[in-house]
Amino acid sequence: MPIVPMKTLLSEAEERNIAIGAFSVGNMEMIMGAVAAAEELNTPIILQIAEVRLKNSPLELMGPMMVSAAKNAKVPIAVHLDHGLKFETVQKALELGFTSVMFDGSLLPLEKNIQEVKRVCAEAAKYGATTEAELGVVGGNEGEGKQHEILCTNPDDAKIFCDETGVDALAVAIGNAHGNYPVLPSLRFDVLDDINKTVDTPLVLHGGSGITDEMFRQAIMLGIRKVNIATASFNCLANAAKSYCDTHEQVNYFDLSKAEAEGVYENVKRHIKVFSFID
Repeated sequence: MPIVPMKTLLSEAEERNIAIGAFSVGNMEMIMGAVAAAEELNTPIILQIAEVRLKNSPLELMGPMMVSAAKNAKVPIAVHLDHGLKFETVQKALELGFTSVMFDGSLLPLEKNIQEVKRVCAEAAKYGATTEAELGVVGGNEGEGKQHEILCTNPDDAKIFCDETGVDALAVAIGNAHGNYPVLPSLRFDVLDDINKTVDTPLVLHGGSGITDEMFRQAIMLGIRKVNIATASFNCLANAAKSYCDTHEQVNYFDLSKAEAEGVYENVKRHIKVFSFID
């Protein structure tokens, strides 16, 4: 199955009124676990990695693995750079064969964010790649970044932003946050509904780890077409590795690797079912 642009998956999700799961990865086991879940459920997914993760998982190593996994998978898979912070990183991802890139200018003034995203869109177009951007401020932090307070996306700003940039997907802030939620988030579905009625661009929900199944499905009914899952997968891998080590006197690397992939597989499979409305 050939690697596909993320835009293709978003269009199919729109037709079916579901969302595509975008699963962050940081090593080979995470890639293998995510692809195995997608193939078992015969459902497309997005493999992604955020720029802040690259100091632990270098793009020049992770990128080729992600692209190769997508090209050899039995289901369509897009490969995405999540939360790109520098134009140079976006360029490198595109050169490696990523089919989608995100530039995160959410902390910039609106006009500056528009300016930077237009530049990224123009570069991605040379490769036939999909683009994503963020408007408003998703709370928490991505990786080890600075903690951010939530600033909900303004629907009128979203209209201006999408019209001027021509971006393919828009990540919105509706009370969601990156990382582990200390308490269940209170999502502003009224804001999401207003944004969905104002723009035609597919909407993206970041900070998905910890949101309830019911909240996911309500957001999807209101226009969310891509959901990012990162923390839950990292936690599941770590917990699976710990469980294996705690229950084996003699630790074998290959069995440990299998356990890590299995932990991610279970998490990805569960979320795919939620996003695709599979019981």
